[in-house]
Amino acid sequence: MALKPLHDRVLVRRVESEEKTAGGLIIPDSAKEKPAEGEIVSAGEGSRKDSGELIEMAVSVGDKVLFGKWSGTEVTVDGEELLIMKESDILGILS
Repeated sequence: MALKPLHDRVLVRRVESEEKTAGGLIIPDSAKEKPAEGEIVSAGEGSRKDSGELIEMAVSVGDKVLFGKWSGTEVTVDGEELLIMKESDILGILS
């Protein structure tokens, strides 16, 4: 089953955070926070103005993005946990 987001929504795969701190300390799973970085897996076509004109998405498939800690809704697609969120929940594109 494939999932194609509608309108201005995107499907995001979380990028796992580092296992160690900069000082070399290993972070146990119980102390890890869910990462706020991810990769766009799929994107809708964009939103529409009242006139019907399409507003294209600023992000595209493959972009690495930063999003808010509580952004999106968790969904499971083909056994993989992903997030679906509005484009406005994305804080920025990582280069």
